[in-house]
Amino acid sequence: MLNLNNKLKELHENNKHIKVSIVGAGLMGKGMVSQMMLVKGMEPSLVVSNQISDAVEAYTLAGVSKGDILIAKTLDDINIAMENNKYVVTDITEYATKANLVDVVVDATGVPNAGAKIAMDAIKNRKHTIMLNVEADVVVGPILNKMAKKAGVVYTGTAGDEPGAVKEIFDFAEATGFEVLAIGKGKNNPIDYDATPDTVKEKALKSKLKPLRLASFIDGTNTMVEMAAMANATGFIPDIRGGYGPTTEVNNLPKIYSLKEHGGILNKYKIVDYAHGIAPGVFVIVTTSLPQVHHEMQFLKMGSGPNYVLYRPYHLTSLETPISIAKAYFYNEATIAPIYDRPVAEVITMAKKDLKKGESLDGIGEYTVLGSIDIYEVAKKENLVPIGLINDNAIVKKDIKKGEFITYDMVELDTSTDIYKLRKMQEEI
Repeated sequence: MLNLNNKLKELHENNKHIKVSIVGAGLMGKGMVSQMMLVKGMEPSLVVSNQISDAVEAYTLAGVSKGDILIAKTLDDINIAMENNKYVVTDITEYATKANLVDVVVDATGVPNAGAKIAMDAIKNRKHTIMLNVEADVVVGPILNKMAKKAGVVYTGTAGDEPGAVKEIFDFAEATGFEVLAIGKGKNNPIDYDATPDTVKEKALKSKLKPLRLASFIDGTNTMVEMAAMANATGFIPDIRGGYGPTTEVNNLPKIYSLKEHGGILNKYKIVDYAHGIAPGVFVIVTTSLPQVHHEMQFLKMGSGPNYVLYRPYHLTSLETPISIAKAYFYNEATIAPIYDRPVAEVITMAKKDLKKGESLDGIGEYTVLGSIDIYEVAKKENLVPIGLINDNAIVKKDIKKGEFITYDMVELDTSTDIYKLRKMQEEI
C-alpha cells in the first residue's frame, strides 16, 4: 500500500490510467464506480450488468452525463469507445474480460458460478482479477490463484471487505514480529437461520440491497464465507463448526480469545472467528514471548496482556477496492488470496427448512439452504457439499431435515457449471 497514492498521481500526470472493467452494478458496484472517479490514474472504463439501466446509473451517480456513456452490444464497439475515452456499459459479461484496453477486471456479482467464470476468463485474457465475490473464492479460489500465477497476473480478494481488512492487520502483526493467535470480524446483527428474501425485503430495499444479499448476511452465510476466506489466506481454522460468535466489547477480545484454561473460550490458537458487538470492525489477537515487548505494549495502553487486540473499527467494502487494483497493477501483489492448493476451511451446506425428495434447491441467501464453516479435511471426510456448488438446478435425492448438513449423496448437483468443473479440477490436483 505504501506510495500507491504517489504512483497513481504520477500515472495521472503522464495522462495514463489503469483501465478497469466492473461486473455488477448493485450497491457495491455503484459505490466503486463513484469512488474510482475520485482516484487519480484510474478509470472505471466499462460497467457490465444484466440490467443496462443499473450500469448507466452507476455512471450518472458518479457525475457522468448520459452523452458520455456508450451502450455497447459488440466487443468492437467497446474497444473503439475506450480508445476514444468514452465510458461504456454492456449486458454481455464476457466483454469485461476481453476488451483490449482493460487492465483489471473486478467481479462484484456475488454469484458463485458467475464469479468463477469471470475470474477464469479474466485470467485467460491476462487481466488482473479483483474478487468481491468471496462466495466463489472460498470454493475455487485456490485453483484460480494457481492459474493466475501461471498466467503472470494477480488473482485477489479486495481491500475493504472484512477478509482483506483482517489480512492487512495480520500481515502487519507478522511483519512486526508478533505471534498471531486469532483473527476475526464483527457481525452487525444477530443470526436468524430462517431469514429469507421475503422476511428481509422491506429492510433490503431501504438499503438498496438485493433481498437475497441481505438474507445471506442475516442467516449467517456471509459471515461463514468471509471467515473461510480469512482461513484460506492465513492457514487459521475455525475452532468449532460454525464458530463461537460471542457478544462482547473490543477491550474484552483478548480475554475471550484466550485458551479455556486461561479463562477464554478457545480450545486452541491460530483460529478464525466472529463476534457480535464490535461491528463493523475486524480484529487480530496477538502476543509475544519477550517481557520487554509486553512492558512496552502495556506502556502503550494496549492492555494488561498476555494477549492484545489489534482492531480496525471500520471496513469500507468496495470503496477500498482501488487499493487492490493499484497493488495488482503496480506491484503484481494480491491483497488477499488462498495460500494453498486446496481450501483450509469449507463453507458447508445446511438445510434451511425440511426438504423433500425431488425438490429443487436454490442458493446463498435464498429459501432452502444456508452455510456454516468447518475445517476442509472434516468436510471432505464427512462428504459435505460446499454451498457454492448449490444452485437452482440441484435436486434433492432424499428427504432432508431442517438443520441437517447436506452430503453429496443427498443431492444431484448441476455438474455443467464452471464452478463445479473448476472445483473438480482443484480436488484432483
